[in-house]
Amino acid sequence: MAETVFEGIDAVRAAVGNHLGFSDWTTITQEQVDTFAEATGDHQWIHVDVERANAESPFGGPIAHGYLTLALTNLFLPQVVEVRGISLGVNRGTGKIRFPAPVPVGSRLRAGVVLASVADVAGGIDTNMVITVEREGADKPVCVVESLSRYLA
Repeated sequence: MAETVFEGIDAVRAAVGNHLGFSDWTTITQEQVDTFAEATGDHQWIHVDVERANAESPFGGPIAHGYLTLALTNLFLPQVVEVRGISLGVNRGTGKIRFPAPVPVGSRLRAGVVLASVADVAGGIDTNMVITVEREGADKPVCVVESLSRYLA
């Protein structure tokens, strides 16, 4: 169950500016990184060549793709936010995305979510939720994304 559950669109409107909670922790595995590389065609050695990455990478070993980290926000967001009493919720895309720090394989990640803004649209609302993905024990986040959604009544 999501950490924050909204009962309808009006409840979402009332929460602008609030931190909505944190997702569960998940561990990034080399298998995930390799599967992502296969799906996207991004086989850069810093991701998939464990031996070379351990020997040559400035990160001390293989790291997850930035876009894999971004894709995990689709795992994290429903753990944090649920909107009930609507006919449809749809992902509209993203605003600004950045990757301030790498994600070494074996890292544990979770996401925090802030409801940054809500705008009325015909039949519902558009939201901008800032998702900050953090790595356990790290000083900097590994991904910050403005996630844009539409909820229709």
